[in-house]
Amino acid sequence: MSEPDFVLDPRLEADTQHVVSLELCDVRLMNDARFPWLVLVPRRVGLVEICDLPATGQALLWQEASRAAQVLREIAPFDKLNLGALGNIVRQLHVHVVGRREGDAAWPGPVWGSGRAQPYDEDSLGQLKLRLRGMLQR
Repeated sequence: MSEPDFVLDPRLEADTQHVVSLELCDVRLMNDARFPWLVLVPRRVGLVEICDLPATGQALLWQEASRAAQVLREIAPFDKLNLGALGNIVRQLHVHVVGRREGDAAWPGPVWGSGRAQPYDEDSLGQLKLRLRGMLQR
């Protein structure tokens, strides 16, 4: 459930598409078709670091991130999973869940700031969001 004053950072709003709301986090799809990439955003006001969550919230965040990773692996198999909560530019707590393939557009470096995003076409985006939503709600 969201806190009443929760507002998504405008940069996350611009770069991602809402997929589904889980118990703690909104799961959002990064609009970059080069990588299977989800972003989990806890719907709590004022969070910057994972340690800002109480222990129960931290555990729930990792459970939801793990679930997101499992679903991502089913949809787009990958060689390596990257998890990150950097927040150097966007301070609002969010966790990246990125499936990496050897030889992908940024391999072996990080996906952040690597090249220019390739947005999904409208049909692919809609289909992927529906599929992810269905799998994450199981």
